[in-house]
Amino acid sequence: MNFKTLLGSLVLSLALALPAFAAEQVDINSADAKTLAEGLNGVGMSKAEAIVAYRDEHGPFANAEDLAQVKGIGDKIVEKNRDNIVVGGSKAKATASRKSAKADTSAHAAD
Repeated sequence: MNFKTLLGSLVLSLALALPAFAAEQVDINSADAKTLAEGLNGVGMSKAEAIVAYRDEHGPFANAEDLAQVKGIGDKIVEKNRDNIVVGGSKAKATASRKSAKADTSAHAAD
């Protein structure tokens, strides 16, 4: 095998391998804990479960930055994952859901 053939094979192998290293996008409003843990850098299973619990309690996230409201998830983790975070659902729905959750909390506090 000559040098040109070897170099060509190496370049082709690298080009085919690159998609495997590309981060897959994760919808933080619909992904389960396992998908969140596998798809987000710096997020293990316990943080992923915290994300799901927060979403169940407060409704869908309106944007990627809202993820930082989850205990254990900071701005650095959000920034590290910004390119592979997808926010499914409408912003209006998320906002309405958050307002409803706040109203419920206020109503229970008044009791």
